[in-house]
Amino acid sequence: MQKKIAIIQISKEGEAVAQVLQRQLDAAVIERQSVGDQWAQFDAFVFIGALGICVRTIAPFVEDKHTDPAVVCVDSLGRNAIAVLSGHVGGANDLARRVADVLGASPVITTQSDNAGLWPLDTLGKRFGWTLNEERGLNGCIFAFVHRQPTALLLKAYDEGTDYLLSTLPSHVTVVNSLDEVDENKYKLLLVVSPFRENLPTAVQTLQYVPAVATIGFGLAHQAAPAETIYQEIGQTLQAHGFHPHARQWCTIDVKADEPFVHLLRQRGETVRFFTAEELAAVEVPHPSDTVARHVGTPSVCEAAAILGSNHGKLLMQKEKGQNWTAALAIAHEALHRRQGHIEIVGAGPGDPDLVSVRGRKMLERADLILYAGSLVPRALTECHKPGAVVRSSADMNLEEQCQLMKEHYEQGHFIVRLHTGDPCIFGAIQEQMAFFDREGMSYHITPGISSFLAAAAELRSQFTIPERTQTIILTRGEGRTLMPEREQLHLLAKSQSTMCIFLSAAIVDDVQQELLQEYPADTPVAACYHLTWPDQRIYRGVLKDLAKLVHDNHLTLTTMLVVGEAIDNRQGLSELYNKNFTHLFRKGQ
Repeated sequence: MQKKIAIIQISKEGEAVAQVLQRQLDAAVIERQSVGDQWAQFDAFVFIGALGICVRTIAPFVEDKHTDPAVVCVDSLGRNAIAVLSGHVGGANDLARRVADVLGASPVITTQSDNAGLWPLDTLGKRFGWTLNEERGLNGCIFAFVHRQPTALLLKAYDEGTDYLLSTLPSHVTVVNSLDEVDENKYKLLLVVSPFRENLPTAVQTLQYVPAVATIGFGLAHQAAPAETIYQEIGQTLQAHGFHPHARQWCTIDVKADEPFVHLLRQRGETVRFFTAEELAAVEVPHPSDTVARHVGTPSVCEAAAILGSNHGKLLMQKEKGQNWTAALAIAHEALHRRQGHIEIVGAGPGDPDLVSVRGRKMLERADLILYAGSLVPRALTECHKPGAVVRSSADMNLEEQCQLMKEHYEQGHFIVRLHTGDPCIFGAIQEQMAFFDREGMSYHITPGISSFLAAAAELRSQFTIPERTQTIILTRGEGRTLMPEREQLHLLAKSQSTMCIFLSAAIVDDVQQELLQEYPADTPVAACYHLTWPDQRIYRGVLKDLAKLVHDNHLTLTTMLVVGEAIDNRQGLSELYNKNFTHLFRKGQ
């Protein structure tokens, strides 16, 4: 939610700073004298001027860090942005950083955990959508953590937040696999991330965060009421089965969209998702009902909705019945089994290690096993690996050997990166691997990468789509040992005269040229791009009638991208076109 921010300009000298922040923060400007009257009306206050005046102004209104707004003070020259009040809970630390970014200033943060690079335990849950199960003793837990007392971390579910914890693990924190490992003589603090009601130890200070990973499926009798009673009863049922009632989403059949209970969920800020009877009927469930099928056209609502909503996850609470409702709970497999092993298929980009995505590099830094396509991916991309990680090239391994190696690490609970060139979904070799993962019930995900056709456009300094000339890019390959569908023969694709990027076809360039010449003019610009973004990158330009000679004379290999089309090096007419059609973009104030 967008924060409502007020700016207080204390002196005339801060006017320029105030104007910039008003625009960039979409903030309101108020008078210093009205701060008290509007203390509860804004989420944050930014003072422009002396820190002393700021402190004296807010002092009469400060009550509690859980309810006070954030306060930041910026000097009139815009050189420092100081988090004054509600650093974590109110968001003053983050706002100070944001203000500093806008002004090119220095953020001044005095919170110990921030400056020590430690997790802010009081706002960690808010950042990742977790609820804090028990706030009693929170200050004692924070004290133990920031003073680096031995801390155990137990994860029972996995999401973006737990990925962050694992990738930023402080030296005094040890990941444990069960509560049995939490020895009170060894640990002073226990941090738990779990959707389950845990029997937490009493001899160790403990904080439990409840992640929103559960999907609750529910069914309702017609005009079931009262809604508040149903909400309480389902919550009590979840707790009786060992769950905290903190769900990622609630799911049901679409014909119940106007029920009072659904309106109540939305009023409480819950996410509600609907499925058709046909979608629900296709799901196999433990407790189908002929009666339900006769009434709504599917043998299951709550169980089927929970399974569908969790992306066919694990049904952990089967159908429970109330007086006029049913409920079930499921959690996605990837949220439950990350520490039992996970495979991330990562796109390496075209070759330059700097062109792997930020997410991809984080995956590489975290991996226990990196299996990379050695003939296509430079080993330099893997040099960011953590100590002890296994780094293997798959160049001398067949598919069965690759899958077996990944399975061995997976069964040890390892995080595995399968590193493919470019973007793995474009002429990659991941289909067979994913089929294997599916058969074995293995958790996997794909991190996209920059494809070599994008690198070709960048290195050629060419816009591959030109208004009124060509608005289509075709990614394809010539027909070699891999047969092409009849409708995708090159000469048929060439009819559109689009920009064409041809992968894996340097070895059959004579056939490629012959097919293209059936539709493209002989003088159509072409480029043969070898090892794009690699240290030995070479690019050769020419025209289509000379494409095969260009490739043969320069001894280019399979790692060559062939680009065909008038968009290559085309600069003509663009200025006039944009002046004619897009002048509205350059009007004053836009």
